[in-house]
Amino acid sequence: MPYDATKMQDWEISEAAEQQMPSPREWQERLGLQQDELIPMGRLAKLDFLKIMARLKSRSDGKYIEITAITPTPLGEGKSTTSIGLMEGLGKRGKNVGGCLRQASGGPTMNVKGTAAGGGNALLIPMTEFSLGLTGDINDIGNAHNLAMTALTARMQHERNYTDEQLLERSGTPRLDIDPARVEMGWVMDFCAQSLRNIVIGIGGKQDGFLMRSKFAITVSSELMAILAIVVDLADLRKRLAEITVAFDRKGNSVTTADLEVAGAMTAWMRNTINPTLCSTAEYQPCMVHAGPFANIAVGQSSIIGDRLGLKMFDYHVTESGFGADIGFEKFWNVKCRHSGLTPNVSVLTVTIRSLKMHGGGPKVVAGLPLAEDYTRKNLKLLDQGLPNLLHHLGIIRRSGINPVVCINCFHTDTKAEIALVRKAVEAAGARCAVSRHWAKGGEGALEVADAVIDACEDKVAFEYLYPLEMNLRDRVELIAKVVYGADGVAWTPEAEAKSKMLESDPKYADYSTMMVKTHLSLSHDPAGKGVPQDWVLPIRDVLVYSGAKFLCPCAGEVSLMPGTSSNPGFRRVDVDIETGRVKGLF
Repeated sequence: MPYDATKMQDWEISEAAEQQMPSPREWQERLGLQQDELIPMGRLAKLDFLKIMARLKSRSDGKYIEITAITPTPLGEGKSTTSIGLMEGLGKRGKNVGGCLRQASGGPTMNVKGTAAGGGNALLIPMTEFSLGLTGDINDIGNAHNLAMTALTARMQHERNYTDEQLLERSGTPRLDIDPARVEMGWVMDFCAQSLRNIVIGIGGKQDGFLMRSKFAITVSSELMAILAIVVDLADLRKRLAEITVAFDRKGNSVTTADLEVAGAMTAWMRNTINPTLCSTAEYQPCMVHAGPFANIAVGQSSIIGDRLGLKMFDYHVTESGFGADIGFEKFWNVKCRHSGLTPNVSVLTVTIRSLKMHGGGPKVVAGLPLAEDYTRKNLKLLDQGLPNLLHHLGIIRRSGINPVVCINCFHTDTKAEIALVRKAVEAAGARCAVSRHWAKGGEGALEVADAVIDACEDKVAFEYLYPLEMNLRDRVELIAKVVYGADGVAWTPEAEAKSKMLESDPKYADYSTMMVKTHLSLSHDPAGKGVPQDWVLPIRDVLVYSGAKFLCPCAGEVSLMPGTSSNPGFRRVDVDIETGRVKGLF
């Protein structure tokens, strides 16, 4: 180590590093775990967090480090790579460090963004398992979610086919009288399948289901994934799964999974998902994997369970939030930390030279196509024009009371002059700035950012939420829009405003969290709005209700819960070596 990342593909580095990856038994000894605290699953293992937490409950928490980013290009700016590189750098400094990252989704893995396993020498291993389902959490969530829809559609078919007396005799329960025009849930699968966004089901005869419009979303956007990210134990999971609103009846009353008598079976499918999976960096720092991505359409955070566990097990615990600070950090700050009761010591803001050039007016960046020369050659003018986006994100983090560290995720094409320009701007704004070359050099390349984070962890944090829970929904959205996004205000469609007023008037929703749904490609609702957009208003077209997670989700602009597969998807390059059985071609 480090491997030559310019000559080896990520999956090749992963295979080489895996030769010395600790076995479950070796992890048990290295982490000081009891035999029954590790649940072996092949060459991987899950951590029994309840048993570990019970034993370590009196131990002081370690330092809590959150990783976020500026507004990314469609290629992503390397938050996972930075998270892993930072763990490796802290490991090089002799620190007891670990982390918790989000489970890779099959959608981007088989599309254009890749696996979110990091890259180069800042890689999570075993990469193939991580990229192709790991220990099955996303599959279990998909099965539990689709079981709820199976229960709903079967019930609708039987209620259509039988009288009240026949239904009561056959099922033992009265008619739910579900309104087919008010079915909230759809189906899920963990690929980017745009042809399934809007579908018709039940085509055929009387026994072929209930004829109606339906839809698919990507599995990691399911409310069940959001629930997994915030639960504290199995009992909490069971309770929240029972409270999910699947549809409404013709009188406007919610129809829940408890009404469909399916919540227990859903919990059975998800019983193993509450324990994080133990993986490793390429330099063998322990890293848990728990919960999922997509912070623009979901909570997009690694789990509270994983963070609570990591803070007891490690002196420095690294966690990751999805997309830019306007989305991922805002949800970490005002939702996740409020649910967990945990206070972060520092937030690391990941930035790349190429992203700043894009925000400075650079050519369009398209995933799957080569970058324009402006992104691989020195262009100080574009870079300087893009700095306001970085400074805006610094302001978002500082509004929480945290002193951020800016990490320049360095590419080999970045010039000394460009790096110096970014450092000068960050330091002029009063923040720490560190250059990291973890992709090329692993932990050795991340020592500067590791030292900056160690230093920042000693700062006093005056952490405070953006809004109190007593604030109503529309005022919260107005505050987020103005303070976090930089909007002039909010424009509600009549339907969204009526729905928000109804939700505000019902005390049942008083303690629900506000989970914004917005594009990740801009501070605004418009993906084309680069830099720091000026003179704009945030449009809210709907408010989704996640009654199990207890989230109210205002939707800004047009954001689909089912992404699309590109014209040059990653699955074209994935294959299996028929001699060895090894998977090759993963990003």
